[in-house]
Amino acid sequence: MIITSELSKKYGENTVLTIESLEIPKGQSFGLVGNNGAGKTTYFNLLLDLIKPTTGNVINNNIQVNTSEDWKPFTAAFIDESFLIGYLTPEEYFYFIGELRGLKKADVDVFLTQFEEIFNDEILGGKKYLRDLSKGNQKKAGIVAALIGDPEVIILDEPFANLDPTTQIRLKKLLKDLTVNSNATVLISSHDLGHITEVCERIVVLDKGVVVKDIETSAATLKELEAYFSV
Repeated sequence: MIITSELSKKYGENTVLTIESLEIPKGQSFGLVGNNGAGKTTYFNLLLDLIKPTTGNVINNNIQVNTSEDWKPFTAAFIDESFLIGYLTPEEYFYFIGELRGLKKADVDVFLTQFEEIFNDEILGGKKYLRDLSKGNQKKAGIVAALIGDPEVIILDEPFANLDPTTQIRLKKLLKDLTVNSNATVLISSHDLGHITEVCERIVVLDKGVVVKDIETSAATLKELEAYFSV
């Protein structure tokens, strides 16, 4: 379970995030939506201890993330291409992540076979460095790398951006299967209301850094979100 308590982040006099209380149960597919500047990426950066909170804390499976690194072995994320190592080929990067997760190269090779449709012959075997791939293919590599080693918590920021429609459809199926087959806790942010309502069983709306809606996904959720953002 991920527990957020009295969390805030300020830059100077500007408060960009204030979350008094938010709990995400183990195994939940959790969606985060909001306009630009709503605080989505800030929240994920705080979850990953990439920035320090002004007040409060985040507890990941009983571990406070900004005071211990013990949450890292079971947590994975892809926020943007800065998470990649640009001078490595995709294969080298996957093997590197696999080694961190205690996997041998052969194990990683077997793991990667399930993503052939998503890779679409554009990732593996091309002898390109990650930095030379398109934004969409960098995203594919980053998302797949985040899944290596069956992490218990997976955090993905805007996973559908820069992907072609076919890959978006395949990625949605993959993400929906994750919580069913592995009981992973999956946190996703997205500007695409349709995609996130399909994938997530719960959606939280941030507005100017504050939680304004917390919705259990149903057939009416997409219309509810569209109505909110249409005002």
